[in-house]
Amino acid sequence: MKKENPRYTRYALCREMLETPGVMRSFIPEAASKLTNLVDPAAPLMLTGEGSSRIFPAKRVRIEALRKSDTLIPFTEGATQAGEYHLSDWNVLGASNSGRTRELIRLYRDLKAAGHSRLGGVTAFDGSVLSEAAAETLVLGCGTEDAVAATKSVVEQAMVWQAVLGSLAGRTFPDTGDGASLVEQALTTEVPPAFAEDMAGARTIFFAGRNDGVAEELTLKTNEIVRKPSDFLEGTYAAHGIEEIMSADDVVVLVNPFPDEEAKLADCIGKGVGATILAIADRDTMFPTLRVPARGDWAEYVLLAGGWNLLVEAGLAAGIDLDKPERARKVGNEVD
Repeated sequence: MKKENPRYTRYALCREMLETPGVMRSFIPEAASKLTNLVDPAAPLMLTGEGSSRIFPAKRVRIEALRKSDTLIPFTEGATQAGEYHLSDWNVLGASNSGRTRELIRLYRDLKAAGHSRLGGVTAFDGSVLSEAAAETLVLGCGTEDAVAATKSVVEQAMVWQAVLGSLAGRTFPDTGDGASLVEQALTTEVPPAFAEDMAGARTIFFAGRNDGVAEELTLKTNEIVRKPSDFLEGTYAAHGIEEIMSADDVVVLVNPFPDEEAKLADCIGKGVGATILAIADRDTMFPTLRVPARGDWAEYVLLAGGWNLLVEAGLAAGIDLDKPERARKVGNEVD
């Protein structure tokens, strides 16, 4: 995407993606202290929400906690499934961009009625229904989004969870200016036309990668932006039988692929199926690769931004009006 090019700036979706680096630079980690102070470090932590408000923010911070051997490793479930668990002794933090997501509000109202007091919320709207149900609520600084697909809010939500878990672990928050610059590079990197054309003509677009929220979030965004059937293949699942139902009309996008598995994927997906394989990574791979500067604490954010860039080009190549989905809604399941 090019920041001054009307091909992109005519769409709210692209404008909001391109606003993300500014949101990152303006982020104040200390603002998350109201949620950090709510958490009892000796109790387990559930991060919940629905769709984009949960997938990337919660899974990215969980994998960071596991990699850094933190004492507190968060769990994550959708709010309806989380409601089936005994959470009376848990910390519960939930995100809803609108503050009106039915599943999360129902969970919080039920927990509050049962006497639960450690309920924290993140939303983009002050005075929302979520703020009435939660004990503490943090309002994002990213502002509203006009596009149906959430983008800049997803990144700020992820930064809030990163600030909370990092503070509890005694870590200094990484340089937001550095992260913003890396994300901006990924958003504005030139996407080879063949990448967009392959995806625009695909029957199904698969995203394969770690369970860190990136590939899974891009799968959801494919539905909203490119309007193609898509599927998330976690870890090395792409080499474990899914090729039986793939066709040569499919595209598989590998997000930061495991180097040791590239040859196997080339054999069973590329050679065996005849499907097109692309990659998003910070290095060259065996496949046509969109190179992005993914490194350090910002790696997942940068890979996500590179995927957004790719999806925008694919959507435009397919002749899609990026701001006008036929059925998807900004608030998927709104509370009454």
